[in-house]
Amino acid sequence: MPTKTAPTKASTPQKAPPKTPPKGSAKAAPEAAAKSPAKAAAAEPTEPAALVEIDAVATDATAPEEAPAAAPALTPAVVALLADPAAASLVGQQCEALSDSRPAIASAAAATIAQVFSTRPELVVPHVSKLAKAIVTKNKKVVQVCADAMPSIAKVAPARVARELDFLRTGFAGSLEEGQDGLVRTFATLCIASVAYQKRLEPVLTEALSIAEGKTLLRWTQAILPSLKGEPHARARAVVEGRLESLPRPIAQPIADFLGIKLRPRPR
Repeated sequence: MPTKTAPTKASTPQKAPPKTPPKGSAKAAPEAAAKSPAKAAAAEPTEPAALVEIDAVATDATAPEEAPAAAPALTPAVVALLADPAAASLVGQQCEALSDSRPAIASAAAATIAQVFSTRPELVVPHVSKLAKAIVTKNKKVVQVCADAMPSIAKVAPARVARELDFLRTGFAGSLEEGQDGLVRTFATLCIASVAYQKRLEPVLTEALSIAEGKTLLRWTQAILPSLKGEPHARARAVVEGRLESLPRPIAQPIADFLGIKLRPRPR
């Protein structure tokens, strides 16, 4: 009689139990990553190259503009002057000293005013008449400080500067080169502030364009023409255009480019 055998279960592959990390391995992983950041970074997914390039372009496009030049460091004497309750009066005395006949005193006053104007320009603005007197002197340091300050003052207080126009127009021709440059920028700023000043300033601005040479003519053309309107602009532009053929080509070409005109071919 056949004997019954017990059915056997089909053998199935047994899954190996997950290995448990040895004690201390959980701490060891971050420590290892910290010790070898290069390997840890390599293990992380990286962005596609295209995205990286786009980000780089965006960063360049949104980069902040270059910071303006830092103001000159203040000397202890200027720091003390600005902290004095009578600072306004003391600045006035320094502005008066700009026209001193002794070069050392005038130059020292110019250094002081340059620092004050870079820090507290409102203390210098009330003394425009003293700057106007000093800008036509022959002390180059004094003239340069006044030439830097007066165009800025003309932006914020054009009426104050306009009171000195008769004196400044008369002194323009005999001024140093630095003084003439500062006056041209000052006059152009006044014309931008109000067209009412054009009639008074057109003759001296036209004179400036007729005597300027080289890069100075280009710089003054770029300052004067945009500041004038109507007939004054047309007359000043005609002065510049009339000079182009007599100027060396390397000097005339940038001016012609600014005016938007073509120079005539010159015989070789």
